[in-house]
Amino acid sequence: MIGKQIRMERIINRATEKTIIIPMDHGVTLGPIHGITDMGKTVDLVAKGGANAVVGHMGLALHGHRGYGRDVGLILHLSASTCLSPDPNSKVLVNSVERAIKMGADGVSVHINIGSENESDMLMDLGMISQQCIDWGMPLLAMMYARGPNIKDENAVEVVKIAARVGAELGADIIKTSYTGDPDSFREVVDGCPAPVVIAGGSKLGDLKTLKMIEGAMQAGCAGLSIGRNAFQHEHPDRLVRAACAIVHEKSTAEEAMKLLDVPVEDDYCN
Repeated sequence: MIGKQIRMERIINRATEKTIIIPMDHGVTLGPIHGITDMGKTVDLVAKGGANAVVGHMGLALHGHRGYGRDVGLILHLSASTCLSPDPNSKVLVNSVERAIKMGADGVSVHINIGSENESDMLMDLGMISQQCIDWGMPLLAMMYARGPNIKDENAVEVVKIAARVGAELGADIIKTSYTGDPDSFREVVDGCPAPVVIAGGSKLGDLKTLKMIEGAMQAGCAGLSIGRNAFQHEHPDRLVRAACAIVHEKSTAEEAMKLLDVPVEDDYCN
């Protein structure tokens, strides 16, 4: 497992055992939305702010990662669907663990929607990818959501903790899932999941709401965050990530972190 441990240290801060991951896989789902039209520029900004890793499809590895600036871990996303699909909740595999290794990725990720009509297919894919990751010593981030016709509230603790636990039971090293809205309820998710849990960012929020969400998740024992649009669509992605870094790695409050949004990020921050 030495290979996996080495790669995990490019994704999780070894000193704090926490992580800030910026997903940029939205180009397949939503197209060239604001913030990821120039992926190389955005990767450079979030890395400058202190991000531990970014997530993206093959396009990120080919056209936007490690082009210049500060280095940052790469997690290659293996599953996909588009917003134009009759069922966007149905994710299919579009890449492989072996290809991710050849592309120099530090980890891989898959997206699973528990409760969807194609749940069984996605669970089969997760189990297969998990086994391959064990064989190759590759870290696996599982994006576990409760989404489907019978899910009334995707953020309800009752369904979120099931989704998170499923990912851990099937072998994922890190679980990304929805924040349930407050530290007390999210602690149930964290306590019920043997793998480290990071929160998804969801829809675009205001700065203070974003930082308050991160603070609440950390109070619940979360291992960090994996936020996309709230980071890469920010006016200053480097400053937002630096503020998140202060909460996740330095245990600052949301109010203390807010002050960092007004100050330019130095090139050597978080080095």
